[in-house]
Amino acid sequence: MTTDSSTAHAGMARELDREQAYLSLLYARLDAVKAEAARELDRVRLAPVGGTHQNRSERDAMARIFEDRIAQLREVDDRLAFGRLETEEGDLRYIGRIGLRDADLQPLLLDWRVPQASAFYQATAAQPLGIRARRHLSTEGRAVTRIEDEVFGATADDSDRPLTGESALMAALTAQRTGRMQDIVGTIQAEQDRIIRSDLRGVLVVQGGPGTGKTAVALHRAAYLLYTFRERLSSSGLLVVGPSRSFLQYIEQVLPSLGETGVVLSSVGQLYPGHDTQEEDPPATAALKGSLRMAELLKRAVLARQVPPAEPHTIEVNGERLVVEPELIARAIRRAQDTRKPHNEARVTFVSHALSALTAALASQLREDGDTLEDDDLRMLREDLRSSEDVRVLLNTAWLPMSPEKLLGDLYSRPSWLASLTPTWPESRRGLLARRRDAPFTVSDVPLLDEAAELLGDAPSASGAQEAAARRQRQLDLENAENAIRNMGVEGMVSAEALADNFAASGPRLTAAERAVTDRTWTYGHVVVDEAQELSPMQWRLLRRRAPCARSPSWATSRRRARCPPRRTGPTRSSR
Repeated sequence: MTTDSSTAHAGMARELDREQAYLSLLYARLDAVKAEAARELDRVRLAPVGGTHQNRSERDAMARIFEDRIAQLREVDDRLAFGRLETEEGDLRYIGRIGLRDADLQPLLLDWRVPQASAFYQATAAQPLGIRARRHLSTEGRAVTRIEDEVFGATADDSDRPLTGESALMAALTAQRTGRMQDIVGTIQAEQDRIIRSDLRGVLVVQGGPGTGKTAVALHRAAYLLYTFRERLSSSGLLVVGPSRSFLQYIEQVLPSLGETGVVLSSVGQLYPGHDTQEEDPPATAALKGSLRMAELLKRAVLARQVPPAEPHTIEVNGERLVVEPELIARAIRRAQDTRKPHNEARVTFVSHALSALTAALASQLREDGDTLEDDDLRMLREDLRSSEDVRVLLNTAWLPMSPEKLLGDLYSRPSWLASLTPTWPESRRGLLARRRDAPFTVSDVPLLDEAAELLGDAPSASGAQEAAARRQRQLDLENAENAIRNMGVEGMVSAEALADNFAASGPRLTAAERAVTDRTWTYGHVVVDEAQELSPMQWRLLRRRAPCARSPSWATSRRRARCPPRRTGPTRSSR
């Protein structure tokens, strides 16, 4: 018995030494690849900045590639390799976080996401998939601490193996928990692996009781899809939504540790650009704000801002007084509503038709008074109407441009207006929405802001400010270009306009994830939602706009998702 025990220990020691030698080889190759990427990055950064804008863009793109590669290689240092497959032919395949090749491009380590590695998770004694043995490697830092084997076709040579069944999974389940999620790449079981590698189509619902690994499986699926469909998803990004910031602190290192970066992590309170809130409403208020009746309320609120005057209105333009009938404004409103565009965008049509009608009415009145008007006179008359303070007040009263924040603030802080929009609501329900105008927005308000933004569209005031800022920047670029041309003595060889164009085009290159964070209308290539059963109907509406049904969101939840509606546009008259 002692001899058998000694033989087993000696065999284990030999295997540990063998695996340590191979792991050291892998880390040496990892360090070499990191050093090579760092050298290439330095070379790209030190390259001359001259040449065309295309040359500079190509240099910046190459620098970003090497920066991302170095970040990825640093993240996978812990538990670089965690498994080994031994085929029936005797070949060995090592499985790890990323793929590594030697200088001759021969594979040293298989990325866990490639098809050749799937047998590490899916092979069983009943279906070995061409695998004779599966080995789990436990490591601390860069040292192998333990090996455990599962043999599907044992032979006499396997007498010294440390045979196991579900030992790797049990070790992961009984390991002492830390402040971050345990890494489960090496312990994904066959059922979980099938979920992770399922097709990129439809909606995937991951169901299971507490502690069954729904979140981990969903995150590993995200990493798998980013690897397998990199080209498609790199341009559209991936969104991971958690119930709170504390949840995001648990997973913030998971995706990078799987070799993926550039993923947007967001709590529900961060899903509307420009707002980042953790404020919670009382349960009854949150339930009301999360209900679908709020979508109808917001639609009515927007339509209530498209109302003609009840009585004729007199305007004065260059000393000429004109009585404007309500029907003139009503016709312009109907023409704008027929476009089915969001409120602020349809207002352009409203103003255009209203000005045309006012110009025709004022011209008719002037002709009746004996004036002769040419086409140039009509254009000037229209411009006089556009700049008239009376006309501006009249049109804004009938159709005022609004921001989502103002619309929601008016609903909450003007009880009489809310009552006019909700005549069938009990007063107790309206009271749940009452708050001061300066009160901060809550997590439950975020989907309402997004819903309002969908109904309203871009506010002209915001785009006007952006245009003004762009004009100021353009003028500054021209001045800088002129100074540079004088300083270099190249007058006549290049224009200030051309040089300023290069200034404008040489801004920072943003990833899809970086652009998506600031763009409310961004459509992600994939969305992962954890604890989806906690989401309200209004929060679901927000997420559907972030990932239409043509895409493939994954939901780590026990709640099934309803069929997605088509993307909505602005409110229509039939919504009244």
